[in-house]
Amino acid sequence: MLVLVAPGQGAQTPGFLTPWLELPGAAERLAGWSETIGLDLVHYGTKADADAIRDTAVAQPLLVAAGLLS
Repeated sequence: MLVLVAPGQGAQTPGFLTPWLELPGAAERLAGWSETIGLDLVHYGTKADADAIRDTAVAQPLLVAAGLLS
């Protein structure tokens, strides 16, 4: 059996992507995805405040990125 578990919107907290940047290649992947979608995932996932990452247009790409990194 294969189970896929993904967090829902609201699971993101300020700085939640910071630990992922320690993984080899994570920063490069985030930078590439950021360029593709026109949204600075590293900034929003590491430095933005709770209000900024609450916006669906920011939260959803952040959660997808976190899922792809894991």
